[in-house]
Amino acid sequence: MLSKREKVAYGLGDTASNIIFQTVMLFLTFFYTDIFGISPAVVGSMFLLVRIIDAVTDPLMGALADRTNSRHGHYRPYLLWLALPFAFVSVLAFTTPDFSDQGKVVYAFVSYTLLMLAYTAINIPYSALGGVLTKDPDERVSVQSYRFVFGMLGGLLVTACTIPMVNWLGQGDAARGYQLTMLLMSIFGMALFLLCFLGTKERVQPPKDQQLKFFSSLRQLWQNEAWRVLCVAAVVLLTGMVLRSTLAIYYVKYYLGREDWITWFITLGMIGNILGCASAQFVSARIDKVRAYMGLQCIAAVICLLSFFVGPDQAVLAFGFYFVWCFFLQMATPMLWAKMADTVDYGHWKTGQRITGLVYSSIIFFIKLGLALGGALAGWLLAFYQYQPNVVQTESTAQGILWSFTVWPAVASLLVAAVMTRYILTRDKVQQVANELQQRQSEAGAS
Repeated sequence: MLSKREKVAYGLGDTASNIIFQTVMLFLTFFYTDIFGISPAVVGSMFLLVRIIDAVTDPLMGALADRTNSRHGHYRPYLLWLALPFAFVSVLAFTTPDFSDQGKVVYAFVSYTLLMLAYTAINIPYSALGGVLTKDPDERVSVQSYRFVFGMLGGLLVTACTIPMVNWLGQGDAARGYQLTMLLMSIFGMALFLLCFLGTKERVQPPKDQQLKFFSSLRQLWQNEAWRVLCVAAVVLLTGMVLRSTLAIYYVKYYLGREDWITWFITLGMIGNILGCASAQFVSARIDKVRAYMGLQCIAAVICLLSFFVGPDQAVLAFGFYFVWCFFLQMATPMLWAKMADTVDYGHWKTGQRITGLVYSSIIFFIKLGLALGGALAGWLLAFYQYQPNVVQTESTAQGILWSFTVWPAVASLLVAAVMTRYILTRDKVQQVANELQQRQSEAGAS
């Protein structure tokens, strides 16, 4: 079993990642529309266009990490090498230059692209590291629970501190406030990546005679049917989750009419996220994590649909539903990432090749595609419902925000549950794969 100290060290890496991920998910659309001054439709299109670049860079990064051989391992060294560049481009993305409207669009596109490239380069090796810390399937859920609890603590830092820090540091200049806030958060995140590097160790190694070729690895990846299911589930899940999270600020400000409660609303949701992640191991130890995952998606969908019927004068009820939705949806997150490690084992069992980095990077691409689709959909829906920043919205616009915040995320969760009915790696199957891989390793060592 892994020590709690190592699990905490691994989790600190996701605290660092989530400082950026949650800021992008919760604030970047709002920053671009209300601070930077870009139209919602342009923001949505920009988010989607950057994913075209990820379609190339994500699998390349995964393949590169699989081929990396250093005294620190395959994946850990990237935490050391890229912590500073990642922090630097994070600040650039939240910097508002004095450019023309067209110049601002170009700057936003370039800086956001650089941010996503840096996120790819450090987060894919970090994620793959979670798959090589231990061979134990149950310990993997524990590792991912620690990861996402600490990751959500990073999100809690973002939700609780971003707006107050922007106001305090900016002193009335929101653009400068966002820049300085991201500077401080990025420095903190850089330190956490270094602690993660120092406190972890890679234990699961690929076969010694393994020779990886990129295109043959892609063919082997496609043969992994469990991988295909996770890719589809990931993109649909993140589309709905990011759509709802992105519109949370708009929902509170323009539907509930309580701009002063935005920080409390998203912070309460982040507390729900943390408690949900912390509960994942308890649930998965008692219920097969495939069935548990599908059930949690259905519960999240029901909560979203109930939220549709909450009126603008029922803010307390709106807060309660958002908290419970975050709790149940994020309880499923460590289970999803534990399934990725199981999928690596299954591919190794099926093809004889262990392509940890490529499996994680390809699924992360679909996660980021969902991130982009959710952000793009939010921008397009705001434009469709004729949203105008910093004014009282029309009744049709307010209702459009409500529909987009409640009904469409519910549909996404139900689709995820339906997709996961095709996932074959139940607890018994995972144990069978682990036992047979161990037997092969023993036989290879004896020969």
